[in-house]
Amino acid sequence: MKVHVLRAGTIVLLAVFVCSFASAQISTPSDNSAFSIPKAQLIQPAELSRLLHTSGADKPLILQVGSRVLFTEAHIAGAEYAGPGSQPEGLQKLQSRVAPLSRKTLIVLYCGCCPWNRCPNIAPAIRLLHTLGFTRAKALYLADNFGTDWAEKGYPVERGR
Repeated sequence: MKVHVLRAGTIVLLAVFVCSFASAQISTPSDNSAFSIPKAQLIQPAELSRLLHTSGADKPLILQVGSRVLFTEAHIAGAEYAGPGSQPEGLQKLQSRVAPLSRKTLIVLYCGCCPWNRCPNIAPAIRLLHTLGFTRAKALYLADNFGTDWAEKGYPVERGR
């Protein structure tokens, strides 16, 4: 158990560093704030965890739109890395990944780099999916960060890739 707590602590510290770096490098207008995402487009961690255990049409495609370093350290089991949502190349990678999908596909995006109010990645990425016509795109609400709101709660995590 101590190893899990230390790993989650590592994730939290790394998340704070990455978010601080991203905030210093990127000037984001207020419409890029995670708070600009309507509540109807959010999904809570407990609800996503439940969906991970379903099969068929309700099983979501989960895409991480934050730092590659954080994704490699730990990510939601079954998630794919889609590139940083705050960067044009990340949004292009996301667009390419979802292009062949039905616009009714359930897609859950998450970042978890830092507290919700400072995340530079989630709002641009979710806005892109809705602009592309995805009607079931959701943003995972991680109030503090991935380590605290997902990993430390015991939700399924994978490492590497």
